[in-house]
Amino acid sequence: MLDTRDPAPNFLAQPRQRSHEPQPGRVPRESHKPHEPRTSGRAATPSNSAKPLDEFLRDARFDPNDPHALGAMLASLIGCGYDRAPSMPLPGHGQTLARWRSLAAVAACDLGLVKLFEGHTDALAILAELDGPPAPEASRWAVWAAEAPQARVRATACEAAADQTGIPTIGGERANAARVTRVHTQLRLTGTKAWCSGAQSVTHALVTAWLDDEPILAAVDMAQPSITIDTSNWQAVGMQATASADVHFDASVATLLGAPHAYVRRPGFWHGGAGIAACWYGAAAQIGRSLRDACAQRADPLRLAQLGATDIALQAAAAVLRETAAWIDAHPRDDAQTAALRARLAVEQAADTVMHHATRALGAGPLCRDARFARALADLPVFLRQSHAQRDLAALGEQLVAAAGSPRDARAAQAAQPPGQVSSSTDSQWTI
Repeated sequence: MLDTRDPAPNFLAQPRQRSHEPQPGRVPRESHKPHEPRTSGRAATPSNSAKPLDEFLRDARFDPNDPHALGAMLASLIGCGYDRAPSMPLPGHGQTLARWRSLAAVAACDLGLVKLFEGHTDALAILAELDGPPAPEASRWAVWAAEAPQARVRATACEAAADQTGIPTIGGERANAARVTRVHTQLRLTGTKAWCSGAQSVTHALVTAWLDDEPILAAVDMAQPSITIDTSNWQAVGMQATASADVHFDASVATLLGAPHAYVRRPGFWHGGAGIAACWYGAAAQIGRSLRDACAQRADPLRLAQLGATDIALQAAAAVLRETAAWIDAHPRDDAQTAALRARLAVEQAADTVMHHATRALGAGPLCRDARFARALADLPVFLRQSHAQRDLAALGEQLVAAAGSPRDARAAQAAQPPGQVSSSTDSQWTI
C-alpha cells in the first residue's frame, strides 16, 4: 500500500498479511456456476460496522487458482461495499491516493483478484464520468477495451425509449429532469472481443466497439444467450485464474455510452491508467516484504544489499505515485497523459528491480515451496506487460519535448530579458 507519511528507511505500509491459501482438507466455499458467485446479499454501500479493507483481505480465504473462487471474492468485495467510497473514491475528486491505496492492498493480497477488482471499479468510474446509467445493485463489471487485429466488435444502432440491457436508464431519485427524459441509443454488438478478463465472473461489461467506423463504448448485460465465452486460447501460467477469454457477440443488446471517441478522450482515461501502476506497486511491495522478512530471520551482507536496493526502488516509485495522485486531484480536467506514463514506467521499473533482487537474494526455495511468493512472481511479469515498454517511453519523451517548447522559443525568451539582468531558468522539468 502507498505510505503517505514522511519517508523512512523502509517501505512498510501495511501489516504482514496471513496466507490465503486453502487449508488442507478444507473445501473452498466458492463453488458455483459461472456468473453466479455467492454474495453477501448486502447492498454495495459499506455500513458503519464494515471492517476495514485491510482486515477483510487479511482474513480472506479462497483458492487463488480457481476462476470461480476469484469471482466469488470479487462479489464479496462488492457486497461489502469496498468498491465505493470511502474505500474506493472516484479518481480526480480529491482522494485519488486513497483509491490507489485500496488497489495496492488488494494487489498485495492477490494479483488475479485485483485484476478483476480494478476492472470493476474502473467501470464504475467511467459510468460516472460519462454520465452513464447507475450500475445495478450487486452487479460486477469489467472493462474490455483491447483492440486485437483479428478480433473486432461492430455495433449497429437503433433508437429505443427504454434500455433493454438490464441497466437502468435514469438515475433514480437523484436524476435530474434532463436525464429522465433522455433517450438512450440502443446498439446491437456483433463480433469477437479478445482479452476479456473475468468474463465468466462478471454480470456486465463496458466494451469498445466500432459504429460507422468510429470507436465507441457500450454497456452490455452478460446474461444474454447471444453472448458466448471461449477460454480455450487462455494458456497463461501467470494470472491464470483471471481466465481472460474471447467473448463472442451475436447481435447482443447494448447501450451506447458517450459520444464516439469519448472513452479515450475523457480526462479519466489516464487517471485509470495510472491506477494500474498502483496495482503493480502493491504486488511489488508484497514481494519486497517477503525479502525483508527473510532478512530478519537470516541476514547476511549480500541479502541486506539486495534489500537495500529493493527499498530504494519502492520508495522512489511510491513518491512518484503520491505526486501523481496529488497532481490529478489538483488538475482533474487536465490531460494527465504525461503524469500517468511517468508513474506507470517508474513503477514498472521498480517492480522489475524488486523481482530481480528478491529472487537472487532468496534463491529457488520460495519459488518452489512458497505458493504465494511463487504465484506473485509468475503473475506480476504478465500483469506488467499491460505496459507497452519502449513505446510508452517514446510516448513520454514525445510529451516532454512538446511541453518544453522549441529552442527558438527559449532563445526568444532569453533575448527579451532587460540588458544586464541575469536570466533565471524557466524550465520546470526536473527541478526539486
